[in-house]
Amino acid sequence: MPYLTFLGLWQHAALSLTDSGGLQEETKALEVTCITIRENTERPITVEEGTNILAGTSPGGILAAYESFKQGAGKTGRIPELWNGKASERIVAVLAE
Repeated sequence: MPYLTFLGLWQHAALSLTDSGGLQEETKALEVTCITIRENTERPITVEEGTNILAGTSPGGILAAYESFKQGAGKTGRIPELWNGKASERIVAVLAE
């Protein structure tokens, strides 16, 4: 599926279950609760400030995270400080120095 088509599906989702690092970031930007089926993440900011719930890989952990979501405990989080769409401007500023 092309990226923009897939992004359209995420945009309208109530919940995403994934083991993808990239999707953890995309769902935060779209403010969609994400249950990550992994023991850890290389993107901890998505858990600390974002919409990501790290469920682990056991069936019990995954089901507990899903049940919590169903009971209204989805995460809204906030957009992390530097996720403002201006990365290229910051890079150019550093290079210009």
